[in-house]
Amino acid sequence: MGEIIKKPKKFKIEPNLKNYEEMYKRFDWDDFYGEIEWFEGKKLNAAYNAIDRQTKTWRKNKVALYCDGDDGEHQEYSFLDLKNLSNKFANILKEYDVSKGDRIFVFLPRILELYVSFLGIIKTGAIASNLFAAFGTNALEDRLRDSGAKIIVTNSELKKRVDEIKDKLPELKHMIIVDGEGTDEDIDYKVEMKKASRDFEIEQMDPEDPLFMLYTSGTTGKPKGIVHTHYAILQEHLSMKWVLDIHEDDIYWCTADPGWVTGIAYGILGSWSNGTSSVVYGGRFSPEKWYSVIERRQVTVWYTAPTAIRMLMRSGEGSPKNYDLESLRYLCSVGEPLNPEAIHWALNVFGLPLHDNWWQTETGSILIANYPSMPIKPGSMGKPFPGIKVSILDDNGKELPRGKKGNLAIRPPWPSMMKAVWRDSKKYKSYFKKGWYISGDVALIDEDGYFWFIGRSDDIIKTAGERVGPFEVESALVEHPAIVEAGVIGKPDPIRGEIIKAFVSLKKEYKPSAELEDDIKQFIKKRLAGHAYPREMEFRDSLPKTRSGKIMRRLLKAQELGLPIGDTSTLEENGL
Repeated sequence: MGEIIKKPKKFKIEPNLKNYEEMYKRFDWDDFYGEIEWFEGKKLNAAYNAIDRQTKTWRKNKVALYCDGDDGEHQEYSFLDLKNLSNKFANILKEYDVSKGDRIFVFLPRILELYVSFLGIIKTGAIASNLFAAFGTNALEDRLRDSGAKIIVTNSELKKRVDEIKDKLPELKHMIIVDGEGTDEDIDYKVEMKKASRDFEIEQMDPEDPLFMLYTSGTTGKPKGIVHTHYAILQEHLSMKWVLDIHEDDIYWCTADPGWVTGIAYGILGSWSNGTSSVVYGGRFSPEKWYSVIERRQVTVWYTAPTAIRMLMRSGEGSPKNYDLESLRYLCSVGEPLNPEAIHWALNVFGLPLHDNWWQTETGSILIANYPSMPIKPGSMGKPFPGIKVSILDDNGKELPRGKKGNLAIRPPWPSMMKAVWRDSKKYKSYFKKGWYISGDVALIDEDGYFWFIGRSDDIIKTAGERVGPFEVESALVEHPAIVEAGVIGKPDPIRGEIIKAFVSLKKEYKPSAELEDDIKQFIKKRLAGHAYPREMEFRDSLPKTRSGKIMRRLLKAQELGLPIGDTSTLEENGL
């Protein structure tokens, strides 16, 4: 399926995983326990592995965090700085009776204090959770009340939203305000940090003890709290090393917000456990700002989302030529399937392909990936991570042969697999069927063992007796020279059962017209089967997306059919 982009004959740096096939055949998790550091009695702590153990080596004074703000402010912090600061914060939490298992939430933009707080929480044995700074009061109330959060760390501006719902949160005992502008009832971060000791005895945890929790957006019900354990650090560490191919001298930029699982697994834990120098940019997106960050920090490894890539594509190829981006050596993408068009665009602009990978909040780390040592099939998710058994099942749980569409399933357990859905064991059990974790995605395996995403199982369109994956149509749509972004839904039809309706966003040099619509339809007909072209089309300035970059088809469908839209707390950009 699809053309192949061969691996380069010579790499700038030899990949950490040199032979994928050989490693996959012989891999055993037990052989790699030594990749992370354990305490006596098989205890561990993810924050210790990410930060403190680096300070026992020459990395002690290596830059761990480059902080760049929208205001032109640039700061650098070593591993020793982060150790001392997170120890201080852990001591503050202990002063306010935080103990193992308490839920402590961080509600901050991407500033130093977010990272210090998150690490400090983990050191105490409490369960950490990050909240998007864009969350409104309803989203905050859902998460803080369901989790029984004991403390929230925020700033004076975001605190106003918490104040509106504080009376509905009986278990919330304290607010820690990082900019020193809270009320007398609040804990002043700056004052307490000055007093706190930088020595702290880190809580030694069982591998299966909870580490962090994140809430997934609900389709109709409330968001569900997905709980991960300290053992996840092993898989986050290894996948960072082999999929993101991080090396000692790399400057790494993960653009994901820490309110999303990627921002935790590969922006905090897995990245720093590999001793990585990481870049954080706290400002708003703009092509010029992003390119200037890469240029200024000489970023070598860049992990971003298809949405961001499409926005860069929309800005034209002229913009990156104004910057020195020669430092880049390896590009990865996650959040939703990566269209082949984006891979070719990156090749043209950066001289490097984008490597897609697949995972979910529930899986805790990358499970299927394109590796640097392996050829890329544009549009494919790649192959399973070593130690991960993936298959395609029919609706009865029977494994399907290659080339057949079915339910993407993973054989449990694996180190980063979710431990629980907070206070909802029934929901947790619903993920598993006949010894498999059922992802909710529809996919197939091709003749070479590459996995291909078809769509979410509840997004599959059944038209005129045929099953059509929306991603397939969306990928074809964005190959049209006028289209930068597309979302596709099935719309009920008395004759065909469903018809395909497309919502498209155009590049700035194009304007909607009946002629353009017809041209797009003909374009799709030539690339896909006759039943797979959109019979209806709607032009929009932008499409609704989650902060992880997924186009929210269910919102498009709900608006089209006049249905309830469900939870929208993770909505990044409201195109409705």
